[in-house]
Amino acid sequence: MTGLIKATGGRGVFLVAALSLTLLAACGEQRSALRAPGALDDYSAEQIYQLAETEMDGNKLDNAAYFFGEIERLYPYSSWAKRGLIMQAFAYHRAGDYDNSRSAAQRYVDFYPTEEDAAYAQYLLALSYYDQIDDIGRDQGLTFKALQELRRVIEVYPDSPYAESASLKFDLAFSHLAGKEMEVGRYYLKRGNYTAAINRFRVVVEQFQTTTYTPEALMRLVESYLALGLNDEARSAGAILGYNFQSTPWYADAYALLQGHGLSAEPVGENWLSQIYRQVIRGEWL
Repeated sequence: MTGLIKATGGRGVFLVAALSLTLLAACGEQRSALRAPGALDDYSAEQIYQLAETEMDGNKLDNAAYFFGEIERLYPYSSWAKRGLIMQAFAYHRAGDYDNSRSAAQRYVDFYPTEEDAAYAQYLLALSYYDQIDDIGRDQGLTFKALQELRRVIEVYPDSPYAESASLKFDLAFSHLAGKEMEVGRYYLKRGNYTAAINRFRVVVEQFQTTTYTPEALMRLVESYLALGLNDEARSAGAILGYNFQSTPWYADAYALLQGHGLSAEPVGENWLSQIYRQVIRGEWL
């Protein structure tokens, strides 16, 4: 080849490039032909699986997923079909086709719930929701679904290699929900819509108290209640904050706010926050 390039100069380089393009086009045409109806009918399950793996190695994920799926169609009761199904879910997930990945993973869980790869199928199913969390804005539907499917990994397959990762992702998704509530609450607070802000911060305190957002939510409740002149609620929120999170900057801010109004941080009256404080003292809420 070196002699050809030296003898012909630029023409040799052109011929090599043209030959490469021709080979690539031929491979593309071959893949298209193999995806035609009936084209794989004479292939064995193993041959189709190897073809799909080749496409995976070449990052031709859509083709790989198609060929893995053809094994299930042509050889539905074979061991290759089972392997192909989990690989189809994986190929779709790598391609970012979460709907089809979820569908394939769900079929695997439904058909082979006790097989070794069932835990991974369930994990892929959860990831099909989890990996979209950052793209869904204020719509939390996918986050709730991610939590549901991650919990199944943890509870149904606790000894699998995916349980620990699922647990970590569950905590992050849970925190994500709390963060969204805080984001909306801050929005209302900034615009003086204190009642709407309180409703959001209350959700964090009551439903997401294990997340890192709880101290801020309590401080924002102090701020919001003081703005409305509801001093008992503000003092009770400050008391909870002081009992659980006294070393945080959020308590220092809440304490300063209360002191500025001539108030102390202690539970007062019969409100939802004073009730929580009493539960804290009894060790029933942390």
